[in-house]
Amino acid sequence: LLISEIQDLYLSDEVPWIVGYSGGKDSSAIVQLIWMAMEGLEEQKRKKTIHVISTDTMVENPIVALWVKHSLDQMSLTAKQKNIPITPHPLKPKLENTFWVNLIGRGYPAPRQKFRWCTDRLKIQPSNDFIHKTVKESGEALLVLGTRKAESAARAANMAKHELNKIRDRITPNATLPNCWVYTPIEAWTSKDVWAYLHQCDNPWGISNQDLQSLYAGATEDNECPIQVDTSAPSCGNSRFGCWVCTLVDKDKSLSAMVQNDEEKRWMKPLLDLRNELDFRTEEDRNRDRSRREFRRLRGNITYYTNKDDEFSLVKGPYNKESRAYLLGRILETQKLLVELGPKEVKDLELITADELELIRRMWVIDKHEIEDVLPKVYEEKMGVKYDGVNIRPIANFSEDMFELLSECASETCSEIDPSIDSGLHFELVRNLISVEERFRTMVHRHGLFKSLDKTIRSCFYDHEEDALERGRILKDVRENKEEQLKIRQKRLNSKESESTIEAKNEAT
Repeated sequence: LLISEIQDLYLSDEVPWIVGYSGGKDSSAIVQLIWMAMEGLEEQKRKKTIHVISTDTMVENPIVALWVKHSLDQMSLTAKQKNIPITPHPLKPKLENTFWVNLIGRGYPAPRQKFRWCTDRLKIQPSNDFIHKTVKESGEALLVLGTRKAESAARAANMAKHELNKIRDRITPNATLPNCWVYTPIEAWTSKDVWAYLHQCDNPWGISNQDLQSLYAGATEDNECPIQVDTSAPSCGNSRFGCWVCTLVDKDKSLSAMVQNDEEKRWMKPLLDLRNELDFRTEEDRNRDRSRREFRRLRGNITYYTNKDDEFSLVKGPYNKESRAYLLGRILETQKLLVELGPKEVKDLELITADELELIRRMWVIDKHEIEDVLPKVYEEKMGVKYDGVNIRPIANFSEDMFELLSECASETCSEIDPSIDSGLHFELVRNLISVEERFRTMVHRHGLFKSLDKTIRSCFYDHEEDALERGRILKDVRENKEEQLKIRQKRLNSKESESTIEAKNEAT
């Protein structure tokens, strides 16, 4: 009956189909059902292309990433051979949106519920960009998903809410994508139903459903991370098919299960160690996370708050220079270990790509004024080979020895004036001013130079973190005093208005 429903829906109009595929059991069942439905149609009726999209966040579990790539390659090959109108599309986030570019390049702290910057950039945007493009070309699109009500109470409630606007059974309008309809063929299936179907029907594009089940073997969770088109879906960190770096969950149960329960997957333990190092849940983790981050925000300003114990504190900003360089080294170390310990299938594994490294390098040197250009040095130290990147010379006449000398001078100057002054901040101020001046030096019109210099001074003029905290207290007192003065003035104005109204009424009487 379901296959007949899919066939009737396929033949009913010219609206293109987009199928979300993660490589997990639910999305595999969806693609398999559609494939079998197409095989049951005469070839001349298979006119409409069915796009199968799969988003690689570039921080996928390596085992799962290899599985999905193999499945998509096999799907593409077999579809052409059998004239099935299915075309796979592997998607990736834009280079400026990748996990490591944001975490190490910009210094964003590891994702957390109040700053969940990863989902939109890594998963939602690549899928939505493809859907928008399809809708723009065809006017509308049908998005086929493997979501099921039995997955969780939250999922069931969300699906029930969307059903209020359904146009027919299992088809509802997408809340965030105009002219896009969502079709959920297996919404009433249980997990057992999905596995029963996959075991009873062989995979039509040539992979093994038994091998798929082995991916789930020993896992603490039986979920997959589906295609996401909005932020309503919860984190997939506990699922078999989520990101190995996910810090939105207490513990990566899936990766832990793979490492602990399968001898052949023990080589992935360095991934688990690195993921746990990014976590921030225990007191020790929180202290480590705070020590790695700037007391200033990304744009150089300070933000403060008063906690529940009425303690005044600064809101921590991005990872500092030393921590970003350290984390880059840890990623490269982990990548090297995985290649050495892992099977031959991962010998070409890249946890971080050459394009990401080069963009991170430019962010450090140009955006953050870190003209020492330490990335090549970290790479060569950890990988044991020369860094093959473009030549960046932000300041032609400055050598590494000169930067060291500048740092020493800053340290000596601060010690003479006041030993409590953070010499690192003093060095950063001088270095950043030199970088700004160098950037404007070759311009014909140096419009904006003084504004950039002023911004640099404002972000680096603090003596140390406690100095910034004290200035925050002063700003808070000034602001509260202004607010109090405004309230008094407003009260007086209201009082005068009341007196004027009474006088006007008396005159009228």
